[in-house]
Amino acid sequence: MKHHGRIKVEKNERIVAYFSMEIGLDHRIPTYSGGLGVLAGDTIKAFADLHVPVIAVTLVHSKGYFYQKIENGEQKEIPVDWSKDDFLKKTDVVIDIPLKDRTIKVTAWEYICKGCANYEVPVYFLDTNLPENSDYDRKLTDHLYGGDEYYRMLQEIILGIGGVRILEALGYTNLKKYHMNEGHAAFIAFELYNRLKGKVPADELVTEIRKRMVFTTHTPVPAGRDNFPLDVVKNTLPDFPDEHEASIVQDGKLSMIQLALYFSEYINGVAEKHGEISRGMFPEYPIDSITNGVHSVTWTCNSFQELFDKYIPGWRRESFSLRYAIGIPRDEIMEAHEKAKGALIDLLNSRLNAGFDRDIFTLGFARRAAAYKRADLLFKDVNRLVHLSEQVGKIQIVFAGKAHPADQHGKGIIKHINDIAASLKDKIKIVWLENYDMDSAKLLVSGVDLWLNTPIPPWEASGTSGMKAAHNGVPHLSSMDGWWLEGHIENETGWSIGKTASTDSPRNDDQDAAEMYLKLEKKILPLFYHDKSAWVNIMRHCIALNGSFFNTHRMVEQYVVNAYFR
Repeated sequence: MKHHGRIKVEKNERIVAYFSMEIGLDHRIPTYSGGLGVLAGDTIKAFADLHVPVIAVTLVHSKGYFYQKIENGEQKEIPVDWSKDDFLKKTDVVIDIPLKDRTIKVTAWEYICKGCANYEVPVYFLDTNLPENSDYDRKLTDHLYGGDEYYRMLQEIILGIGGVRILEALGYTNLKKYHMNEGHAAFIAFELYNRLKGKVPADELVTEIRKRMVFTTHTPVPAGRDNFPLDVVKNTLPDFPDEHEASIVQDGKLSMIQLALYFSEYINGVAEKHGEISRGMFPEYPIDSITNGVHSVTWTCNSFQELFDKYIPGWRRESFSLRYAIGIPRDEIMEAHEKAKGALIDLLNSRLNAGFDRDIFTLGFARRAAAYKRADLLFKDVNRLVHLSEQVGKIQIVFAGKAHPADQHGKGIIKHINDIAASLKDKIKIVWLENYDMDSAKLLVSGVDLWLNTPIPPWEASGTSGMKAAHNGVPHLSSMDGWWLEGHIENETGWSIGKTASTDSPRNDDQDAAEMYLKLEKKILPLFYHDKSAWVNIMRHCIALNGSFFNTHRMVEQYVVNAYFR
């Protein structure tokens, strides 16, 4: 029903609950660290656009992730204090989570995400900062991915068990599906198990839970999986499903991914290749794949939004219509890109004194500073890179991304690149834009001329930054991994680096770097500097072929059909 210009949905009409440890809805709400959280935010925006009767749950992360400062080329982490009252509305609901040695009280803050036709999706941010809790427990919702193993386990208990209880207390009593965006929320299964135990026959209990559970797994990397010592879990939670221990415990630890897999009816990876790898890792489970997407309106810069509004008026409601971008005049595509590039270069020059030039080929690389993403592969042969810039076509490069505070290797990559940038300052201009967030990401994916992505195959489950670039007509140069296996058409949407790999394929940085330099030398730089018409054709293909498909409107429609209402 419509009410005061919005579409009001009764609580008993909400039938899907979407759980994610991090959600990125707005750069001013720092409750996300990277791709997982931004994807969750983009998914919620698509739910709202498409009128899907969903509610979402996350933690409030009162201290945010962290603010990244670069000092002498090194990352420094600064705590973030943000004002919840500026963006969220406090609810009056408080629930209890009984543990063996105490009870944790949890409240919630509400954020309303409005879609393109004013349909609303409520998002609830769970908060333990209540006077009834101990000082330790009050801080459990302070830091995203902070603290030790016990702290992380309690956060996941709050998200899974606390989330189910909060929704019930808020009046959402007709939920049919619980969708876990990664395994952090898998304690939902324990809560449903204890609620249904005794109400349904014992031999039907697991089946009844599975009917309600949807699990999206995002990583083939072991570091991305949480495991908690079984004795600690049992000493914390009063009820543990001992009869199912063999299916959810590995090497004396509760595996959150095994817990999610075992109790879910529908399971999916986030790209075709990732689904294939996941089936190989967990052959006992039927794992589907739904390739990730991005929220088209969120990630399209202003100049391209205006262009799409002019030529594709329905694109905000139906991202698939971006296929018609193939017919937008070339000169207007280039004009829109030049505006976006100018905005990025103005920012870099004013903030970093970068000395960037609008006429020089600008290459961008921005993502988490994790070892497998190989941010420094571009510098495998520095002399070759300098030769390309001096003899083939001038290059300037912008990097951005945070390393996890405990990831010394990732921090080392940031320092290494900044050291190289300093040593090459008279030959190639290279900068690291600190504190990469949603706001700066939009400037980067729209303002560079080429988006670079160099993960070690097959460790990139999907990746989404290249999809954002495609919405702005920016071509992609990438390893053959993740979504790029589906979006790559050589010389049409971008260029490949290396070959598709399996989990036991040897890593070959030298060969991948050599191919990257060759593509830059023989294909990319000559095309950019000497055949602008052909370059703009590629830009149009990026939008029409990849922007029209790799978006959360298409992705959410697949979840609705395959997972929610099957």
